[in-house]
Amino acid sequence: MADSIIIRVQSPDGMRRIPVTRRETAATFIKKVAKEFGFNTNGFSIYQNRNKTGEIISQNKTLSLLKIKHGDLLFLFPASGPGPSSEVMDIVVPQGSLLRPQTAPQVAEDEIDQYLSRQDGKIYRNRDAQLCRHGPMGKCVHCVPLEPFDEDYLNHLDPPVKHMSFHAYIRKLTGGADKGKFAALENISCKIKSGCEGHPPWPDGICTKCQPSAITLNRQKYRHVDNIMFENHTIADRFLDFWRKTGNQRIGFLYGRYKEHKDIPLGIRAEVAAIYEPPQIGTQNSLELLEDPKADAVEEIAAKLGLRKVGWIFTDLVSEDTRIGTVRYSRNKDSYFLSAEECITAGYFQNKYTNSCRLSPDGHFGSKFVTVVATGGPDNQVHFEGYEVSNQCMALVRDECLLPCRDVPELGYVKESSTEQYVPDVFYKDKDKFGNDITYLARPLPVEYLIIDITTTFPKDPVFTFTSMHRFPIENRDVLGETQDFHSLSTYLSQNTSTVFLNVVSDFHLLLFLVTNDIMPLGDSIGLLLDAVKTSNEELAQTWTKSEQWATIEQLCGTVSVPPSSLHDYGAIGGTTIPPASSSSMWSCRHCTFMNQPGIEQCEMCSLPRS
Repeated sequence: MADSIIIRVQSPDGMRRIPVTRRETAATFIKKVAKEFGFNTNGFSIYQNRNKTGEIISQNKTLSLLKIKHGDLLFLFPASGPGPSSEVMDIVVPQGSLLRPQTAPQVAEDEIDQYLSRQDGKIYRNRDAQLCRHGPMGKCVHCVPLEPFDEDYLNHLDPPVKHMSFHAYIRKLTGGADKGKFAALENISCKIKSGCEGHPPWPDGICTKCQPSAITLNRQKYRHVDNIMFENHTIADRFLDFWRKTGNQRIGFLYGRYKEHKDIPLGIRAEVAAIYEPPQIGTQNSLELLEDPKADAVEEIAAKLGLRKVGWIFTDLVSEDTRIGTVRYSRNKDSYFLSAEECITAGYFQNKYTNSCRLSPDGHFGSKFVTVVATGGPDNQVHFEGYEVSNQCMALVRDECLLPCRDVPELGYVKESSTEQYVPDVFYKDKDKFGNDITYLARPLPVEYLIIDITTTFPKDPVFTFTSMHRFPIENRDVLGETQDFHSLSTYLSQNTSTVFLNVVSDFHLLLFLVTNDIMPLGDSIGLLLDAVKTSNEELAQTWTKSEQWATIEQLCGTVSVPPSSLHDYGAIGGTTIPPASSSSMWSCRHCTFMNQPGIEQCEMCSLPRS
């Protein structure tokens, strides 16, 4: 028909071509767009210009009256905020679309992923005065916007970027003529598929239907996190203090947020606001994590503070010269960056904290959980190096196929099949002395094929999520004599008598102690205080100081051996006054910290004298 035209509609999920007629009304056209993209008619807006001007409103005017012609490009923007339209988007999908596979479950992606999926991602360039031969409104190969996965652009950044961002990788998969029709984000499996009834189970039988495919390892071209940034040097220095004082290694979990990393197209940055140190046994050469009874409480407190566990950190430090404070440069290209055992541990954590992803039939793909090593650098000073392990490594670790070599830390070893477990063949490619590509069986396996490095930085202008100037003792450091109890709380409060109350309690480790201590755990009653710290609201903090819980905390602090005058001064800040210790008050045993009733001179728990 002569009246038939094609209108192109560009959305964050790709472009669609909508067949219409010139006499068609705008209302009918919008309904066609809604059906094509899987929205309801209130779930989006359409504009004639990319800068959201010239909105097309549902009305009875024809497209010809609106001056919309054959081949015109319109721009669709989803409505912001949750609502019925977003639910429709997750389940109503055109056939063959990668972005919302029909088999994928409805998945709540991280906020940063939702944000980046809505961004254009193009790398815009200015007109080149020497190379461009067109007017100011034209475009040519020298100034046309580049895709976020453009390798030449990434390689010419300073420093060069070896791995494109995960969202740039998604744009690459969904680009091209087929718009990602034949692409899929499927997780690798190294296990035999269950339910195959044509033969006896392994080890008596196996077939091509249930047998997992062989794996050829390759260096992953993308990474889920592009930068790790500590908010300030104090966070890292306090963590390193344990090694400085004992010589023993230390492990911690990084709590922070995922934000946009603007130095790389569609990049993600993990910002670290605090380090939690779980129960552990550390020596000069080893680390062992112990069961943590407070793990769930820590996760809950962090969530209420707007934080989440974004990674883990450990030290590998050996003093080179104690007189000038240098450390040994042991991890380098001639030795290893991560050992096989550390890769396996990183893979375990990444499998535990997977990345929610609507593009995968499993609802998750890869992980944004990072690994940071505090180790010696080329200048023999302490450096922080960031890593992830590849999705292939995650699969090998999850399905228990990868082992460390005993005496060679840079080599792993893929298990051989046994009667208990079938292990697929794993290969990697390397060049021989003549430059030829040779395929090797991964027994042993250089772990460099499994590692993705991530730049780790500190900001020029420090940021402080937790603003307390004095530092409350860090948890699980009893071996240093640094204990979290009401003695240390009283001392801490007495050091902060002239400080605004919100800043006094704005310390991650202090908040953990208030919630998890054995004598007076605050539990859910601390919610208002956590909100105050999260939003930096002094008024909320002052409201909480009038609570019964804070009055009890002050009462407990008044029973310990801190000069009553200093506590009295601090009590005025909190809105109450701490009474001085007396024989009529409960008292805390200085040996075991048990709270005893007034009037007794021996501890009921350990039977030791009060004085």
